[in-house]
Amino acid sequence: MQLTIKIKKLDVSLPLPHYQTEGSAGLDLYASEDCILDSGDFKLIPTGVALEIPLGYEGEVRARSGLASKFGIGVLNSPGTIDSDYRGEVKVILFNFGKEKFEIKKGNRIAQLIISKVEKVNLKEVKELKVTKREDGGFGSTDY
Repeated sequence: MQLTIKIKKLDVSLPLPHYQTEGSAGLDLYASEDCILDSGDFKLIPTGVALEIPLGYEGEVRARSGLASKFGIGVLNSPGTIDSDYRGEVKVILFNFGKEKFEIKKGNRIAQLIISKVEKVNLKEVKELKVTKREDGGFGSTDY
């Protein structure tokens, strides 16, 4: 059974987020205002929608691959998390990793939204953890 998410349009001039293709994992989010992102700059961009995500789920805001590969535009805190109890406007922190300024027009697709199930866990404090071959080998410890 498909999950239903309630959505409130805060900007009626924009389309609702939607999947571009049958196989798309993310719903496209639209900018609700014009702005310029200078190289190395970031901005909080409103999308004109608010969501009612059910308990046990989250919204993940991710970069659009086309914007990233063509212009160096990404989501700064990717993936950004929309908690199930948040009811404000969905906003996207876009960052310009590129060398040129980037212009965003109202109605441009700026990010994608993926709804994911969240598993809550119980933490159990212990004095020692199980030994593994890797141990505390972290960043780059497996050659890359």
